[in-house]
Parts: sequence; structure tokens; C-alpha cells
Amino acid sequence: MYAFAQHSEFEVLDEPFYAHYLDQVKAREPHPMEDEILTSMPKSREAVVAQINALADDQNLFVKNMAHHCLDSEPNYMANWHNVILIRHPKKLLASFSKVIERPSLEAIGLKKACELADFFDRSSIPYLIIESDQLMVDPPTYLEQMCDALDLVYEPGMCQWPKGGIAADGIWAPHWYGNVHQSTGFIKPSKKRDLNHWNEYLESVFQEALPYYQQLHQNALINKQTNVTEI
Repeated sequence: MYAFAQHSEFEVLDEPFYAHYLDQVKAREPHPMEDEILTSMPKSREAVVAQINALADDQNLFVKNMAHHCLDSEPNYMANWHNVILIRHPKKLLASFSKVIERPSLEAIGLKKACELADFFDRSSIPYLIIESDQLMVDPPTYLEQMCDALDLVYEPGMCQWPKGGIAADGIWAPHWYGNVHQSTGFIKPSKKRDLNHWNEYLESVFQEALPYYQQLHQNALINKQTNVTEI
């Protein structure tokens, strides 16, 4: 999202289905700022889709969604979108996610839903692209250019830099989730030393459930031209 916020031809929209998800899914972990999110954003799917379509009428729009915020089994409203599925190794995903939500479920981290979306796109002959966070971090400019080429977009070198402190498009939940990116001014290769001090049996069990979904998606992920090896 931060990269496309720097693109001269794009506006960005941050997780527009978040309130819809919180309103409809009751059996889940509590989220920071739930009340504020529910009162400041549209809660119906129809209203969210209408918002997206209205904004896209006037400019190119990059919509950052969380896969699990999509509650439809057949989201046909995505048929005319350029759909991109971003995946991350579930151990890294869970280690990060659990710093905010202590016991995230398999559904909450989105990999299962991402697989379901990919299956839907395949069944419906809807084109989509899978990208992978480790591949991105090998060489961000190369990978973003490959991604733009695949989507028939013009890559801009400015996509790899942004101002420190956040962007205007950040959702109101940003203070709880975007701490690291707010301290950055561009893509930073993650440390090889992982913070797994809080790893436990529960997270391990979710990891084991999530791994096959990640592996299924990873088979078709875009590979960075600079390498064909993913560091796990």
C-alpha cells in the first residue's frame, strides 16, 4: 500500500471491508479500536463495494484488503479488478500478528481464505497474481517492476520510498498495526534474527494448520528475477 501511495497515477484505500468483517464475524479475537472502526466505516458489503467503485471511477485505485475480511465465498464484484494475493511465510506472519492479537486463529491470518479466493478466481477464469513478501525483499525495485509489468502498469522508482511517519490513507487502526512502517522511509530487509520469544504451543499449532495453504499458494508465486531461493 505504501508503495502504491507514491505512484503518481494511484490513490490508495486501506482495508475498506474492516468494519464489515468486525460487524459480521462475532466468534473471533477482539481487535484494537473496534468501536471506532465500526462507527467510522461502512459495515455492509454493498456499501463498501459502492465506495470502491465510486472512487475507481475518478482515478486508478489501489485497495489494500485482508483476505479474511472478504466473507463471500464467490466475490463476483472482484471480477473486473486486477487481483493480487500477497503471501508471507506463516511462521513470520504469526510471529508478527500475535504481537497485537495474542491468540490469532487460522482464519484470522488469512492464508486459508487466500487459498479459497485463488480457487474461486481459477473456477471463474478471473486473472490474478500471487506475490510473496520474501521475494519482494530480495530486491524491491526489481520485484515491483515485475509486478507492474504483470499488471500492465508503469513502474515508478519513487514507489520504493515514502515519508517517515505514515501516510494520509492509513486506517485509524494504524497506531496499533503500522508501528514499524511508520518508522521506515522505504523497504528494509528484515533481520535474520527472528523475535520468537513469545512463540508457544498454540502458535505452533496454528502454524502447522496454515503451512499447507501457504505452500499451495507459493507454488504459483511470482519469483524475483534476482533469485529463485526463498529464505524461511
